Amino acid sequence: MVGRDSDNKAISQKVFTRRAIVVGGIQVALLGVMGTRLAYLQVAEGKRYRMLSDKNRIHTRIVPPSRGEIVDRYGKPLAVNAQNFRVMMTPEQVEDIERVLSKLRELIELRDVDIERVMEETKKVAKFSSVQIRDDLSWDEVSRIEVNLPDLSGLRIDVGERRDYPLKGATAHLVGYVGAVNKDEVKDEPVFSVPDFKIGRTGFEKAFDEQLRGKAGTAQVEVNVVGREVRELNRQPSTDGETMVLSVDADLQVIVQERLNQERSASAVVMDIKTGAIYACASSPSFDPNVFTRPLSANVWEEMISNPGHPLTNKAIAGQYPPGSTFKMVTALALLEAGGANLNTRVYCPGHYEYGSARFHCWKSQGHGSVNVIQALEQSCDVYFYKLATEIGINKIAEVARKLGLGQLYGFDLPEERSGLMPDEAWKLGTLGKKWRPGDTIISSIGQGAILTTPLQLAVMTARLTNGGYSVYPWMYKKRANINDAPEHLGFKKEYLDIIRKGMEDVVNGPKGTAQGAKIRLEGMEMAGKTGTAQVKRITMKQRAAGIRNEDLPWKDRHHALFVGYAPYKDPRYACAVVVEHGVSGSGSAAPLARDLLLEVQHRKPELSPMVDKKAARQQIRAKEAEEQ
Repeated sequence: MVGRDSDNKAISQKVFTRRAIVVGGIQVALLGVMGTRLAYLQVAEGKRYRMLSDKNRIHTRIVPPSRGEIVDRYGKPLAVNAQNFRVMMTPEQVEDIERVLSKLRELIELRDVDIERVMEETKKVAKFSSVQIRDDLSWDEVSRIEVNLPDLSGLRIDVGERRDYPLKGATAHLVGYVGAVNKDEVKDEPVFSVPDFKIGRTGFEKAFDEQLRGKAGTAQVEVNVVGREVRELNRQPSTDGETMVLSVDADLQVIVQERLNQERSASAVVMDIKTGAIYACASSPSFDPNVFTRPLSANVWEEMISNPGHPLTNKAIAGQYPPGSTFKMVTALALLEAGGANLNTRVYCPGHYEYGSARFHCWKSQGHGSVNVIQALEQSCDVYFYKLATEIGINKIAEVARKLGLGQLYGFDLPEERSGLMPDEAWKLGTLGKKWRPGDTIISSIGQGAILTTPLQLAVMTARLTNGGYSVYPWMYKKRANINDAPEHLGFKKEYLDIIRKGMEDVVNGPKGTAQGAKIRLEGMEMAGKTGTAQVKRITMKQRAAGIRNEDLPWKDRHHALFVGYAPYKDPRYACAVVVEHGVSGSGSAAPLARDLLLEVQHRKPELSPMVDKKAARQQIRAKEAEEQ
């Protein structure tokens, strides 16, 4: 009995030992697997999981930069960053949001739509996040809120930046404006996701948006489990946008805009014929660009887009018009260069020109008699150009026109620039599928037909004709590839350019000039130029018989009035181009306007004052801000 118990005990011990070994082996294996996994996570994957942990604990916030200022040649602000006082609310600190908003409404103006927006936003954002109630507060409104803050729990005043355009409509088309980033653009740049961040939408603001925008910075902040910021750990400061100095004379720009505003719709460009610097570039009617830095009402937008004067269009660079008789200098130069005429070539004008079975009328029905090229320019005789243009053809005329800057883009500083059109035989065949006819040349010779030009192009044309034949390019910001301090000569003979200039001098100062009424009588400041009238709608024979004149037609059907000029005519320095939409006649509407502008720029002489550098411009702006505060 004892022996059997001993045997059973020995067997049990053996079974237990085997089981213990198996269990121990399993445990060791499990520990080995766990240890291997733990080593893998700590050593091989440690960096990755540490990064994930930090991401849960540390957030990176974008620090938006201040937008660069835009100033004129003297440092006068054209676009700056003004203080924007905003009233903000933190929902978790407010017991009754509706009551607080009602109390706030007694202190400042709050629209129903503002209150509805705030109520919706407080439902979507984290309770500790800030919600903007209203911005663009006046100092009086800020003061009223500050005094009553004890009764306005959860509210605070925040100071941000808002783009401001001090000269308003005077520089609206030139400087442009900024606007909010849309959904499609957010993915382009991380900083675009910052609430209320603005980018350039038109004008110089758009063309140089990247330079003006600056570079965003970053701030690393520690947050708790619900996302509330605890502390800032690290900051990489943002880089403010560039301060940009333009060639424009702001005071002259204001004067030009005010003068244009006397017309229903007009545009003008004033430039330096030697350097290409733009001193003024304006379009009327204009608008206040500051309305686009705030929420835009439907009524204001509707008023802008329904205005027949198209206030949102920069007509100085995007308005395309037949040049009318201002084109006659191009035809005259082409005739001289091609040998189709010289100073002694005379044409008799009976008031019309017959080619085949067609009759082309001169603007003066009784005719100009026998005229040479200078007299033809002075009196704007159509027949002289009708007859001689058919002998050299459109291609030679178009070649000279393009050398003078017509029918092309300059790569100007403003993105709205349009190219116009200088047609020739190849253009008509390729575009319309028709051959060029002599009649096309006849009407093109006086700037009608398919030819289209912008005021900027007409100013450049005038500059190249009067600066000795050099290919100046227009500019406002002199950091572009095609801006050259030593422009190339276009190859025109000096004697021919002198003839053209003489004709333009006589237009204003000659005994039969079409612009005698706009003469500048101050010695040393006299101007020269050329009038132009571009047909919009032809008066029928029936209307003529009834005594209806162009000025009797509805405004939109009247001729455009143009004038190109330069001054002083003895030592040219400034070129000017003016277009008065539906102004009836160049001599009656455009020439007096150009006279006023050329007289003003001569008094100011902006070329004698070097453009300020960026540092000096910034100092001037800061000093003015300090003075205002």
